[in-house]
Amino acid sequence: MSELLHRELTGRIIAGALEVHRHLGPGLIESAYRACLAKELRERGLHIDMETPIAITYKDLVIEGAYRADLVVEDKVLVELKSVEHVMPVHEAQVLTYLKLTGIRVGMLINFNRVLLQSGIHRFVR
Repeated sequence: MSELLHRELTGRIIAGALEVHRHLGPGLIESAYRACLAKELRERGLHIDMETPIAITYKDLVIEGAYRADLVVEDKVLVELKSVEHVMPVHEAQVLTYLKLTGIRVGMLINFNRVLLQSGIHRFVR
């Protein structure tokens, strides 16, 4: 997928997240934002997978469903949601690790616990 198409898709995800945040504001738990963002993105015509299982492989050991990505949009963008006071380096590392494990190229980390949501949106390209 071209960079332009990834940017268009992440723009649509951001627009959906802004709409959810406009209605709900900060302070709710992550699962509430996940359900609402999935609904919003589906209403915008996007294919969404929620709680997508991510396997890890260590040598000859495969652990199916060791982790779960909050949302995968159009099988092209992995979206991790947080509702925390501050995004920490471990949260960013989580997204990068999920991208590596899934082979997905673009990821987003969205922290809904911000007065201005724009300051809680982070985009990653592997």
